Amino acid sequence: MDWTAKRDTTKDQLKRLNKAIPEATKAFGALGKAVKEGGTLDFKTKEFVALGIAVATRCEACIVLHMEALVRVGATRDEVGDVLAMAIQMGGGPAMMYAAAAMECYDQLTEEKAQAVE
Repeated sequence: MDWTAKRDTTKDQLKRLNKAIPEATKAFGALGKAVKEGGTLDFKTKEFVALGIAVATRCEACIVLHMEALVRVGATRDEVGDVLAMAIQMGGGPAMMYAAAAMECYDQLTEEKAQAVE
């Protein structure tokens, strides 16, 4: 799968949804902001939780958006692997298939980030 294309398509879809139902999407965005900025866990840890849930619930769009955030904050491949292992433990065989896709996503997005730096 081309995860950068998936990310871009997902963001385009969300922009269209924002235009169609701005009040609902604004409220959802406010919830996301409150959850990510408040509490005792740091942003990176919260994104790891979100990634695990995305894998367990089999949401490719969620995987790519949360993986993008994790790459941006410097998550390592080993850290991502630990999260994916927990998602597999909780979600079984189907989660294993999405975890494999999520690792591919990580690899593609970190490669894209490295090329942007060059």
